Amino acid sequence: MLSLSKKCRLFFILSLGLIVAGCGQVITLTPTPTPEPTATVELAAQATMPPTATPAPYTPAPTATPTVTPTPIFYTIRSGDSLLAVAQEYGVTVAAVQDANGILDPRSLQIGQQLVIPLPEDEEENLANATPTPTPLSVTVQNIHFSETTIGGLWVLGEVENSSGQPLEQVRVAVSLLDNDDAEIARSSGLVALDLLDVADRAPFAILFGEVPGKFARYQSFAISAVPAYVGSYYRDLQVENIKSEGERYASYTVTGTVRNTGPEEAVSVQVILTAYDTLDRVIAMRKVVPEHNVVARGGETTFSAVLVPAGGPVARIAAVAQGRRLSSTNP
Repeated sequence: MLSLSKKCRLFFILSLGLIVAGCGQVITLTPTPTPEPTATVELAAQATMPPTATPAPYTPAPTATPTVTPTPIFYTIRSGDSLLAVAQEYGVTVAAVQDANGILDPRSLQIGQQLVIPLPEDEEENLANATPTPTPLSVTVQNIHFSETTIGGLWVLGEVENSSGQPLEQVRVAVSLLDNDDAEIARSSGLVALDLLDVADRAPFAILFGEVPGKFARYQSFAISAVPAYVGSYYRDLQVENIKSEGERYASYTVTGTVRNTGPEEAVSVQVILTAYDTLDRVIAMRKVVPEHNVVARGGETTFSAVLVPAGGPVARIAAVAQGRRLSSTNP
C-alpha cells in the first residue's frame, strides 16, 4: 500500500499532465472576406504635401446662357504628335488646347487619346467674354482648386453638378479674376469633360490662364453655356470596374480599370473620364482617355490605362466614369 505522501505526489503528477495537455490547443481564426472593388478608389494620405491655397473670398455670380454655342472639333493623337504641332495645325495656341482638354502635363499624351480642338483664339475670346442673357442655368460649379504653373500661368480645376432636372450637353464654365474693386482683370472658359451631363451627375473641368495679370483678390466661377441634351445619341449602359491606382512619389498616378457594356447594343466612341480629389474634396487632376478599344460589343468589355498628374495633393480618391455613343446615331 502507498503511503499518504506518495499518493499526494502521484495525484500532483497526473494533474500536471492534464494541464500541459490542455495548453496544446490551437485556435484557428476565419479570415474576413475582402469587399468587391467599386468605381471609386480611396487612397490613404501617407504624407502631407504643402496645400495650394484657394484665393478668397469667393464672389457669387449669376449663372446664365449666352447666345453662342460652339461646335467642337476632335483630333486623335498619333505616334510622333505633340501639342505644339496639333495647335499649329488648327491655328490655336498650345495653352488653348491644354485648357480645352484639361492637360496639366503635355508629356502625359497617349497614342489614341482624343483631343477637343477649341475655336480659333479670336472666336474663343468672344465666347469667353459673351454677355450672359437673363435666362437662369441650373448648373452648380463646385470643388474648385487653384494651382500656379512654373511659367507664371494659373490652372483652375473644379466640377459642375447638373441641378437643372434635365440632361444637358455642351456645358461650358467660365472663371473671372477680380481685383480689390471687383473689376474683372481676366476671364477664361472651358468645356466640362463629359459630353452628356445627366441629371444630378458631376463632370470635371480644367481652365488655364496662360498669364495672370498681377495679383487678384477674388474670383467668380459660373456656367456660360448649356443646352438640353438629345440623349438618344448617347450610350449610357457603360460601367467602370476594377479600378486600381499606383502612385509615383506623389507626382503622378497610373490608373487602370475595365469598361463593361451592360446594355443591349454596341457602344462606339467610348471614353473614360478620370477625376482625382484631395482630402478637402477639391478637384486636383482630371483626364479624358480612350480605352484599348473604343468600340465595345454588347456584353463585352475593354481595359484602359492612364497617368494622372495632380496639381496638388495628396490624392484622397480617384473617380472614373465612361461615356459613349450609339452606333445607330453615329451611322444612320
